[in-house]
Amino acid sequence: MIVIVAPGQGSQAPGFLSPWLELDGARERMTAFGEAAGVDLIAAGTEWDADAIRDTAVAQPLIVAASLLAYESLIEHAVAIPDGVAGHSVGEVAALYAAGVIGDTTAMHLVGIRGRAMAEAAALEATGMSAVIGGDEDEVLAALAALDLTAANHNGGGQIVAAGPLDALGKLAEQPPAGTRVIPLQVAGAFHTTYMAPAVETLRSAAAEIIPSDPILTLWTNHDGSTVSDGRQALDLLVGQVASPVRWDRCMAAFAADGVTGIIELAPGGTLVGLAKRALKGVPTVAIKTPDDLSAAVELLGGTA
Repeated sequence: MIVIVAPGQGSQAPGFLSPWLELDGARERMTAFGEAAGVDLIAAGTEWDADAIRDTAVAQPLIVAASLLAYESLIEHAVAIPDGVAGHSVGEVAALYAAGVIGDTTAMHLVGIRGRAMAEAAALEATGMSAVIGGDEDEVLAALAALDLTAANHNGGGQIVAAGPLDALGKLAEQPPAGTRVIPLQVAGAFHTTYMAPAVETLRSAAAEIIPSDPILTLWTNHDGSTVSDGRQALDLLVGQVASPVRWDRCMAAFAADGVTGIIELAPGGTLVGLAKRALKGVPTVAIKTPDDLSAAVELLGGTA
């Protein structure tokens, strides 16, 4: 079983889109994606600096557009299609596209709305997120609770992401739980917490206008790592997930239980493959960071016709 995974916010880097635009038709695709999302994705992915593309309203469409482009390039050259797909946080938008639940224009329009709504919600209070690496999970969760922080991402592989007020995150960094490292993340707010409740309502209204299809691939949800076979349910879970924790640990546990034999991470790849190498030892992985990585991904998916 080969699984495609789509990365979330924070995976972007200045200029990462440049090599992708050298592919035939890629510039035209990114222009269309940008028009649907309401963002100049070509400028963002080739010219803008780290601060500019950290803006939630920019980062989310940029990441999803890159994932869509990488997926289309992969499927174009591979002899087989993947067995399943999952996305981390905003990567779920790309996952729904790959699974056939929504079309490309719909995906980009929806992620544009999602990014702007979450940016507006994040601007209401000074909040952020920090990755907590290592340590005893129960001790980490207890430390977060003592500071009124939320475990927003259970990423597996010994990583939990804390979210909440910046002053509390500062205290966590000053006195980290035993055996841990605390790394501030380049995001603009406490995503996947109650701070994002206003964004949920905005996204729910947008999703209500979409007519989804049922998934054509196995589709795992961040909600609890279960599979979803109904398109409307998949869309509803994506909406609610904006203000609820990402359970990527359960997604990876489900991959293992379902007999995954390979994982391919779409652009801008790297983070999820890193987690998989720690949590799913021995499972072959490929991170598609640039078009040069497509050949290895095609080979893992079964080679070319």
